[in-house]
Amino acid sequence: MTRFAAMSCVLLSAFVAAYGGPARPITTGSLVEEMIDLARLAQFPDPAYKTVQFSSYDRRSKLPGGPGWFANSDGFGREPIPNFEAVLVEPDARGVGEYLLCDVRSPGAIVRTWTAANAGRIRMYLDDDDKPVFEGTADEFLRRPYLQSARIAGIDPKLFEAAFRQRDACYFPLPFAKRCRIVWIGSIQKIHFYEVQVRVYEAAAKVVTFQPKDLATYRKTIERVGKVLAHPSAAWKYASAKPPTPIDVTARPGQTTEALSLAGPGAIERLTLRARAKDLDRALRQTVLHITFDGYPRAQVQSPTGDFFGAAPGINPYDSVPFTVRGNGEMTCRFVMPFARSCTIRLENKGDQPVRVTGSALVGTHRWDDGRSMHFRARWRVDHDLTAAGGEGARDLPFLVAQGKGVYVGTAAMLLNPNPVPTPYGSWWGEGDEKIFVDNDVRPSTFGTGSEDYFNYSWSVPDIFGFAYCGQPRDDGPANRGFVVNHRWHVLDAIPFAKHLAFYMELYSHERTEGVSYARLAYHYGAPGLRDDHVDLTNEDVRPPVLPANWQPAARMGARGSTFFQAEDVLADKANTTLTEGNLWAGGRLLVWRPAKAGNEISFRLPVRQAGRYAVRITAALRPGSGRVSAKLDGKDVGFGGDAKTVDLQADHRTMLRTFSSRPVSLTRGERVLTLRYQGKRPDAADETVGVDFLWLQKR
Repeated sequence: MTRFAAMSCVLLSAFVAAYGGPARPITTGSLVEEMIDLARLAQFPDPAYKTVQFSSYDRRSKLPGGPGWFANSDGFGREPIPNFEAVLVEPDARGVGEYLLCDVRSPGAIVRTWTAANAGRIRMYLDDDDKPVFEGTADEFLRRPYLQSARIAGIDPKLFEAAFRQRDACYFPLPFAKRCRIVWIGSIQKIHFYEVQVRVYEAAAKVVTFQPKDLATYRKTIERVGKVLAHPSAAWKYASAKPPTPIDVTARPGQTTEALSLAGPGAIERLTLRARAKDLDRALRQTVLHITFDGYPRAQVQSPTGDFFGAAPGINPYDSVPFTVRGNGEMTCRFVMPFARSCTIRLENKGDQPVRVTGSALVGTHRWDDGRSMHFRARWRVDHDLTAAGGEGARDLPFLVAQGKGVYVGTAAMLLNPNPVPTPYGSWWGEGDEKIFVDNDVRPSTFGTGSEDYFNYSWSVPDIFGFAYCGQPRDDGPANRGFVVNHRWHVLDAIPFAKHLAFYMELYSHERTEGVSYARLAYHYGAPGLRDDHVDLTNEDVRPPVLPANWQPAARMGARGSTFFQAEDVLADKANTTLTEGNLWAGGRLLVWRPAKAGNEISFRLPVRQAGRYAVRITAALRPGSGRVSAKLDGKDVGFGGDAKTVDLQADHRTMLRTFSSRPVSLTRGERVLTLRYQGKRPDAADETVGVDFLWLQKR
């Protein structure tokens, strides 16, 4: 047994002593059922388990806060220490060796896998079987561990793609009764990012080991749960048949207003709110939501109303298992909130404008169990005016430090990143790893490989995406600049703690960046008596952060060798154009072109001062109502828009900056003409506009 696995088993003894023996047998089917069972999270798990993570984190990170604690060689290859639990077979003449990824000698279940890229192979052995239940590429195992079994069971793998595979992670459970041993075969000189999360159950837990035929045995369960994971809000089934209790209040500036008061026992199954105000974005940050259970002097939920729903600032739509935000401003929470005697919802207006909040609470019956029932908690915190840096300049930001018994179930992070480099290599804020200490951990039992990896994506991409358990509903751009929002919900991979939990995320950026605002929420359940490090929110905390005015793109790091041109400065003909002001735009201005019809063109004159190979780039606005364009340089197609040769600038509900690039082209000295041709709008677009912020030439 590895030292890490042995430690995990020892620590489970505290769980077993306090919370008793096993319940019904754990199977592939029962674990799949848990993926949409939010009520289960409100009770401490039985049988008890500890969630641990095996990952390719830098093994020089040994002493918390000490030398090497922020080491960042997390799987690119050529690390000074192999990123595995042990070396099993030394590398041969080709550099290929065998390495122990994990060896858990206890009942358990793999509940999440992830990779950005992995060039090796994997063999996974379950229990005492000498034959691997999986043998194949590491990339397939970490992205689609169900794939080989689906082939054996004769099931179309598409059944899993929109539901269990979520961005670069997979949540298909693989239980085992006695042991899980995973061996990685490959060259540690090559890329090998990995994360494998495992529930390590108490020794007495009855677990039925996964077999490929489980996919056929539990096919109906997989299909039913998969439909909910793929479309949570549309497919969700609520237990309560009661009519929802309406909410309709106006919170006046400087006042705290009661929105709802409930007598227990009971549980809120669904809370839906919608705010209305003259400045909605500001209202969503400055109207603080307080939810108090059972007469506690401090609300267990304390968060700006918009931030609580995981998509702030503003309204940024997404659909997930516990939260849904709609484009019309309606925000829904499905985390179950039980209470024994009472529940009160209050709204505290720390702003200077009246805010009307409407909505409803769906309340169901609940039997409060003094031994296992827990209150829902969400504690928001923020640090304004931070300086982000890399290397020894990195820092651990606390998300939650708690003493007592509970279960950690989710994370949301809302940042303002003012870095001016218009490429991910340069403006990236999230090199930092999550570090989660549970109970008596002397080192984190979850040690990650990067912030985006924790949120289930890779390579600092600015894509807008959403899945059942994760999402990035806002990223202003260009690249990672501006307001950025990430969230991840721990449902199958919930993190129980019997005594203590400390969740930290490193703030580790590509380059030194001043003026970062980093707000975050730690969603968890806590048994009565849980204590945490939360401090009541101040007016300064809820001060809405503002993008720096008149920013200019910087020719550094991924943008090195670039020359930038404001679109309005190189415009050949100003007909049908206007300028829009705002801090999102470089120089504070966006060129807006209003073509009369499809086929209209607009041109820009780009001076090339030195002959050479260049990428020609257009940084344009994606907005509601924007149309589609194609681009040519000196009348020639140079690769804008890829095979489609068209760039779609329409963005529902959001305004963003994105960069579109040509393929590398050889340019002589002189003036080049870049022409945009309007290709029309989507049928559902309300307007016909094209916004161009700046253009650039980057030496290749």
